[in-house]
This record gives sequence, structure tokens and C-alpha cells, in this order.
Amino acid sequence: MFSGRKKELKYLQNRYESNKSEFVVLYGRRRIGKTELLKQFALDKNHIFYSAIETVDKSQLEMFSKELLKGSELENYIDSFKSWEEAFKFLADKSKKERILIIIDEFPYMVNGNSSIPSILQNIWDLNLKNSKLMLVLCGSSMSFMEKELLSVKNPLYGRLTGNYKVEEFSIYETAELLHELSFEEVVQYYGIFGGVPHYLVQINMKESFYYNLSSIALERGSILFNEVEFLLRQELREVMSYFAVIQAVALGSTTLNEIEQKSSIDRTKLTYYLNNLIELGILEKEYPVTMPIKQKAKSRKGLYYLKDSYFRFYFTYMFPYMSELIDSGSDYIVEKIIKPDMNRFLGATFEKVCKQFLIKLKAEGNSPFHFVLIGRWWDKSEEVDIVAFDENNNMLLGECKWTNSTQGYKLLDKMIRLNKEVMPDVGNTWYYLFSKSGFTDELIQHAIEQKNIKLITLDDMKFKE
Repeated sequence: MFSGRKKELKYLQNRYESNKSEFVVLYGRRRIGKTELLKQFALDKNHIFYSAIETVDKSQLEMFSKELLKGSELENYIDSFKSWEEAFKFLADKSKKERILIIIDEFPYMVNGNSSIPSILQNIWDLNLKNSKLMLVLCGSSMSFMEKELLSVKNPLYGRLTGNYKVEEFSIYETAELLHELSFEEVVQYYGIFGGVPHYLVQINMKESFYYNLSSIALERGSILFNEVEFLLRQELREVMSYFAVIQAVALGSTTLNEIEQKSSIDRTKLTYYLNNLIELGILEKEYPVTMPIKQKAKSRKGLYYLKDSYFRFYFTYMFPYMSELIDSGSDYIVEKIIKPDMNRFLGATFEKVCKQFLIKLKAEGNSPFHFVLIGRWWDKSEEVDIVAFDENNNMLLGECKWTNSTQGYKLLDKMIRLNKEVMPDVGNTWYYLFSKSGFTDELIQHAIEQKNIKLITLDDMKFKE
């Protein structure tokens, strides 16, 4: 069942309805649902959908030709075009008078077999296709190729594209729409493990328990995600074991460059290169205090590294360090002795992400206390605040997020009030948003009723219709 992707479909539809030729690159990491998105988009349109495979150039051209020729008069006379030039010129002729959508999925495989294809396509586009009624969509999963090569200023197709769109993971609300049979608490749990990756989420059996699904999808040897991390890294990177060491160091709590260097035993010059690659792939992120001016970030050593990809974080926290036990003893021991006792702590970071998405959605709907321009975390040497949002007038929102089994009381609010001036010395008006999985004490609820700038948010309050 297709779910979500309303923004992406709207973007593509707007391009399709333009009165000109369109040349769009759509890309994103593997498993993110690009192919299903494009199939859904193409459903009611005159289209040709070609999925490239890893093969030699001659075979690729023959398979591509077969798709182009289907239903045409030429199909009775030829089996394949003699060259890519001929194939693309056929497209130009076919799209002179009518709107045609051409989708080439996994375009990097096509280029791997013939590196001159971008140049050939650029030439045909300039001479013929740009004045046609064609909408051409090139799609790919190889992030290194799509971002560093295809979208590079050095690529022959640079300047010909009319649009490019990076498909991201589902938000928590798109995830909730897909997992509509589950409670919001259960959705957050799954979001913490599988992120918003559709391919992972559709594996969930909503009739079974959270830990049953963890075992059957990820923890058991032979399960669909057991070898997923290594597969994804090998698709994009060399020296995979070095990258494993870096990611493991971050997963175990190393957040500064010095800490990661010491934990991974990798030379700093190489380490910086590895870290940058992992950030580009969306596996890691480097975060700065949200109040830090942009110009200071380039010189600052305050940036901290975190695992951004949810499943990588789960894998390197609970699977990679215990791989021998998983293989020898199965998943039950790891679930009962390692994962269950630690799950609330693990999901704390996920809940912060979810709370931030809630506030962003609140703003989009015009229901936030002010229109903040930046939102993120704040910390100094001894203190930190989960969420800080502010506008040009230094109006500020401070948020704390607690994924625990205990109700939250005055202690949580007192901390934010105490840190108010430390976060922003020249602060304007301040609002305090407290988020809790397990609710709040009666005293704090009564106090919040009396104070208009204090908001207490439970899981029930965070539900939205997508």
C-alpha cells in the first residue's frame, strides 16, 4: 500500500503540468521509496518506466530500446537502437507533439556501463529535447554518484536540469499514517529503530509486539535487516571496516573529534575524511549549539558528532557489539538482558527529534507562540537544553523532552527557567514547552494552567492527522 509522499507528488505534478520540457533528477538513499513514489506518480500518465541494472553497455541499450519501442511502429522492424544517440533522438521525435514522461530508475548503473551517456544526453537535450514536451526523470540511489557527480558543476548535464529533488525519510507523522493501527507511543518506538525508511517500516507486523518485530526484522540471523548496515556501506564506500570503527566510536558515546580519534585509533587526517563522507551519506550529523552564529561554526570546536540514521544507531548499539551472542544464542538473550532494560534511554534521542518535528508542524499550522527561524539543541560545558527555538527579536522557546516511565514535575521546569539567560542573555519573551511520555504531576499541571507561557505536552497532544 502506497502511503505519504504528498509533498513529493505535488512537486512532480507541478513539473508535469508546466508548458515546457522538464529535466528532473530525483535521488535519495536506498530503501527510501523512490521507485514506489515514481510508479505512483506515473500511474495516470503517458509514460515509459525503465529500471537500469548492473550490466554491460550493449545489454543496457538493448533493454532500454525494448521499453522505448513498445507499442510503436518501429517495434515490428527493429529490436534495438544502434546507439544511445539514436535512442534519445527517438524520444525527441516521440515527444514533439504530446507530453511524455520518461523515468530512468537507477541511472548510475547506466552510466557505469558507459560513462559518455551524460555527454550524449546533454547534446541531444540541447539540440532536440529542450524544445519538446518531454518530462525526463533520472533517479538513483548511489548518493556519492548522484550528489558528487551527476549534480556537480563539472557534469555535462549541469545547467540543463530544470529541477532536482532529494527524497528524505518519512516524518514521524507520515510514519504514523503508515502504521495507522498502532498507538503513537508504539509509532515512536518503531521510529526510533527504523527511522522513517519505508522499506523497513512495511516489514512491521502490526498484530505482533514491538520486540517480536525487532527480532524477526533485524536481530535474527537471516532476517531482512541483519546484514543491512554492511550492505549499505559497501554500496557507497571503500575501507568499510574503518568506517565501522568510526561509527562504533560515535555509537558508544564519542562525540568530539578527539574522542572519536582515540576510540577508533584512526589518524586524524583520514578520520576527518571518513566523518565528512558519513555526514554526506546521512549516517552521521555534526551539530552545533543552535544559538551559535553561522560564521563561528567554521572555526568552532564545539561541534559534536551524532548518529543521524536510526537503524545504524540501533545496529551499532545493540547488534554489532553483541554479534557473537546473536549468532550463537539467538535474539532472546539480547532482547531481555541488553535491549529491554536500556530502551527508554535509547529512545530519548528519538523523542527529542519527534518533539522538534511537532513544534515545526505547529508553526506550519500557525499554532506556535511565535514564528521561530531556528530550532535545535543548546549546550555549554556543564548544561544542555533539548530544544531551543528563537526568532529575529530573540523571542525564545525552551523545550525539554522526557521519555521515561515517571511523571514530570517542577524540577524539569525549574531547570529551564534557571538556564533562560544562559542560553540567550538578551532574551525577549520566553515560552517553556515540556514534553513527557508519562505525563506530569498535578501540581505542575495546575501551575501551567495559571501561566500562559508554560505548555505541557503529552503523547496524546502530539498526534496529528497528516
